[in-house]
Amino acid sequence: MTVHVTGSPRAERAKPRKGGVKVTFNGVLWALQAVFGFFFAGSGFGKVLMWDAALYAAAPDAVAWYAAVPQPLIVFIGAAEVLGGIGLLLPAMTRVAPALTPLAAAGLTLTMILAAVFHIVRGELALVPANLLLGAPTAVVAAGRWRSRPVAPASLTRPRLLGAIAVLAAVVLLTFLPTWYTMTVTQF
Repeated sequence: MTVHVTGSPRAERAKPRKGGVKVTFNGVLWALQAVFGFFFAGSGFGKVLMWDAALYAAAPDAVAWYAAVPQPLIVFIGAAEVLGGIGLLLPAMTRVAPALTPLAAAGLTLTMILAAVFHIVRGELALVPANLLLGAPTAVVAAGRWRSRPVAPASLTRPRLLGAIAVLAAVVLLTFLPTWYTMTVTQF
């Protein structure tokens, strides 16, 4: 299988050679948005569940740094991650206020930079690469959707609305419910 990476608008309109797969920057951005949108929505939801005092009390046994962060801050970070994850997907999908997508990506990048600084200050250097691996793709999405491949705004159509509802349902079924079950029923 041959993979062709293209970057110019003319090359993106070109048909791939027979048997090849055409990879465009726009396609890479959509893939990053999908993967990290679901990841941050799910990860953030786990932090939002920390509003429950019993879960917050048990959390440091599973995640050591939770003991150093006040409960309201963990919940706030979680809410920001959920909104950022959804913001990577829905504004661009629906084309309603698509400028929110690079802003969501930039916010998630900033969150990961601040998390890396937090872990460096605490001497938890083993956690910093994860912050960088999560922040770098969101930085690529922020830059890509802001300058290189912005999504043009358009009116909301029924197919886009149904797609957005399907994505929200997938986020709930694939990230929120398993996270809730793991943290509340199995007592992570």
